[in-house]
Amino acid sequence: MNTTLDALLAEQACRDLVLAAADAVDGRDFLAFADLFEVRGVLVRPDGTELVGRPAIVSAYAARDPERLTRHLVSNLRVRLDLALGTALATCTVLLWSGRHSDAATQRGRPADPQQQVGEFRDLLVKTSEGWRIRRREAGFTLFRG
Repeated sequence: MNTTLDALLAEQACRDLVLAAADAVDGRDFLAFADLFEVRGVLVRPDGTELVGRPAIVSAYAARDPERLTRHLVSNLRVRLDLALGTALATCTVLLWSGRHSDAATQRGRPADPQQQVGEFRDLLVKTSEGWRIRRREAGFTLFRG
């Protein structure tokens, strides 16, 4: 196969992985979210807490307030591949909006919490037998309003 085509396909798979992670969290599908990590993958939360392994990730996210409604808007997604090593570094900016599932939905949606946050994900991705997976994600906030 053409190495340029290999690189383009790998880069798109990495982009899809980052976006699938945001969708899984927003959809409260924490098993699917954890499955996007390597079995012993690490998620470093904004407060510095490290969640190691899929069970720890599922447990931490399942403990979140079930009323919390989130939308992670992902932008500025960049992927730097090292096909020889089967790894990639992905960085993106994330705008986090949140609200409550119990708030009445209108034609305009549900009311958003006044606090909005801008953050970043820094991901080390690796090609595995399951496809591309997150080996380590560092999540942090850079700005907030509210």
